[in-house]
This record gives sequence, structure tokens and C-alpha cells, in this order.
Amino acid sequence: MNETGLVLESVLADGIVQLMLNRPEHRNALDKALMQALQHALAHHGSAPTTRVIVLSASGSTFCAGADLSAMRALGAGDLTENLTEATRLAQLLLTLHDCPKPTIALVQGPVVGGGAGLVSACDIAIGTPSATFRFPEVRLGLIPATISPYVIAAMGARRAHRYWLTGELMSAEQAATCGLLHELVAETHLHAQGLAFAHELSRGGPEALAACKRLLHQVAYESPSAALAAHTAELLAHRRATPEAQEGLLAGIERRKPTWRT
Repeated sequence: MNETGLVLESVLADGIVQLMLNRPEHRNALDKALMQALQHALAHHGSAPTTRVIVLSASGSTFCAGADLSAMRALGAGDLTENLTEATRLAQLLLTLHDCPKPTIALVQGPVVGGGAGLVSACDIAIGTPSATFRFPEVRLGLIPATISPYVIAAMGARRAHRYWLTGELMSAEQAATCGLLHELVAETHLHAQGLAFAHELSRGGPEALAACKRLLHQVAYESPSAALAAHTAELLAHRRATPEAQEGLLAGIERRKPTWRT
């Protein structure tokens, strides 16, 4: 557990780390302290060689109610420098989660609002329950979903974002799954077990290959096929094949055994 207790940290088998938002009395709203605690935990476990997968979950009946409204109003009425510093804090947190070299899984129950949807979208895999709902209320508050926009649009697509961002309407778990915000829906009682099952599947991949695969996805997701891109991806594959990890993985496949990172 970190010093503040706002993010509960558990190290499970096979290098799986669970980070749990732990501000249930405030519906896990993102205030300065919670963002700092999560940023610290992600930086620590994301760089630890023993960490294979990071699972992000939340205590209580709400995954994350977004930004703390009272804090947001005080920032808007105060000094511009401090206002920008806090906006940058959320933007950096989302970027850290998105760029984490370890695979990340979000386990989602109950309401997910604004910045909470940014956390879910910045993870590689998102699993939710039928109680999960999403809402982007920013325009109804005179705001815009700025810092979360790159991650949510990547998850749900710009066309759907037009609808749900401009209306601020509630999105059901089924709609969120159809939109791509959630990859899978499971029963409330199976959420943790299904998350661990995904984590164990992810841990079968080579640690360096998983990080390289994430970088590849980020690089080519919005690129159109071209001669330059073909040359770049060929170079990536050639270099990856020559790494000790790939050589071990290929040999393990030939010899029909587990590679060393799984023993």
C-alpha cells in the first residue's frame, strides 16, 4: 500500500500488480492526492523488471466519478499558473498510463465519468460489468473533455464521441462495449477473476516483446500504408528477431517447451 492509502497496491502471482483506486467515499474522484498516488504507483511498477501486468481497479460501487468538481471550480477561480499545473497533472497521468511498457487492464464497475473514462481508455484492455456506465458531462458544466480526448477518441472513435461528448448523455455498459470503451462484459462476481485470467494470458508474452508491441500499436494505429511505413515495420521486425528474447522464444517454440520467462 502506498503512503496515503489512496491507491492500494497488491503484488500477485506471475508478476501481476493490482492498483486499486481507494477513495470510495468520494466515488474515487480524481483530486490532486489521488492523481499523485496513482502517478507514483504507475511509474514505480511500470519500470520494475519484476512487473509483468498492471491491473487497475477501484474500491466501492463507482469506478471513478471524474474530476473533483469543487477542486475544479476553485482552480478556475484562482491563479492561472496553478490551474495549468493541475490540468497538466491529469494529462501527464493519462500519458504515463498510456505509455506504460507493461500491459494494463482496467476492471470497471459502476459509473465512469469524464476523467475516469480517460483512465479506462488509456489502458490496453478494459473489462466491465453490467453496472458500468459512462458519461461525459463536461459541456453541461461549461467545460470540455480536453486531456482525455486522445485516449477516448482512440477507444470509441470520433463519430461516436461527437454524440456522447456533445449530449453528455448516459452510456450503458452494452453501449460502451459496442463503442469500444469496454472489450468484454462479465458478471459482477466474475470481474476480478476474469481480469486475472487476462493478466495471466498477457504474462505468457515476452516482457520486451510486449513493450515493443505496445510501441508498435501506438506508432502505426493512425498511419496509412506506405512505402516508408513498410520499410519501418520491416526494420522493426528484423531487429526484434535478432534479440535474445526472440531467439529464446523461437527456440522454445521449436523445442515445444516454455520460454525462460515463463519458467
